[in-house]
Amino acid sequence: MRLITRDDILDILAKSRQRGIRFLLSKLTFNQLARTKSAFDESAILHSNWWIIPAVKERWNALITGDPKQTYEKFMMDHYFQNCKNIRLISIGSGSCSHEITLAQNPQFDEIVCVDLAKNRLEEAKAIAEKKDIHNMTFVCANILDYPFEGTFDIVLFHSSLHHFDNLAQLIPEKIIPILNPGGYLVINEYVGPTRLQHPKHQIDAINQSIQTIPLLLRKRFKTDWIKNKYSGSGLIRMILADPSECIDSSSILPCIHLHFETCIEKPYGGNLLMHVLKDIAHHFIEMDEEKEKVLRQLFDMEDQYLMTRSSDFIFGIYQLKTA
Repeated sequence: MRLITRDDILDILAKSRQRGIRFLLSKLTFNQLARTKSAFDESAILHSNWWIIPAVKERWNALITGDPKQTYEKFMMDHYFQNCKNIRLISIGSGSCSHEITLAQNPQFDEIVCVDLAKNRLEEAKAIAEKKDIHNMTFVCANILDYPFEGTFDIVLFHSSLHHFDNLAQLIPEKIIPILNPGGYLVINEYVGPTRLQHPKHQIDAINQSIQTIPLLLRKRFKTDWIKNKYSGSGLIRMILADPSECIDSSSILPCIHLHFETCIEKPYGGNLLMHVLKDIAHHFIEMDEEKEKVLRQLFDMEDQYLMTRSSDFIFGIYQLKTA
């Protein structure tokens, strides 16, 4: 495992420009929960990560649903829950609740409960739901580990949040399964790659090969004049300081789920190269032209080639609780 890397130093310097000194100072506390909260609270700040690129989102849709224009929310409702009624869903680590707001507009849902640590993001989501005249959503600012939930649910949803939980071998049977109805479902859209982003050398080499295919002008880092030339990986010290919960037990996600749930569908959609290649330079690919389309196509091809012999770092899955 890597304790500190060149990327750690660059990331600290870049964030001081991108997010300001206040964000860095928020990490100077011994309270791990406070550092985690600061990461979630700041997540709405303008950034340049791979998920902001429209073409990347279409790639995810195509790999998950078979249609670049169809989201996973529509896919799961059309193919798995279309004939269900009075569904109660709980989303753990819901953040801005954009996916939950989309789901809540389907008539199958009786209630969607959104749980998150970031009160400001829940308040923003509640205001959006009210504006859209959505009345089947409940917003709870709480830590799932401490909160006494009432009743049980038909679906538990984790969208980019399960990888923030430690000790999944205990969490899933002791916290998740007890709030699920018999035969209930777990839905995830998650990073399931190496814990603490400790990627192997062959992956880092492939990431760097991909970076070198991008023209220099498209490698200028967000809100800086610096050119992105190399990826050296994430060091443990910076990851723990920035957000102690980040990818804390991510490599255990799929083994733990498969132990307790039957797989209905499991769709890999990569990210092994693209997440790191496009970090801090994704803003160049919001508005596209012919050259940028060519660059992205080449990057997509390189990741597809890599995934032919490697497991995906990101998964969309629907799982049903095993019967006793």
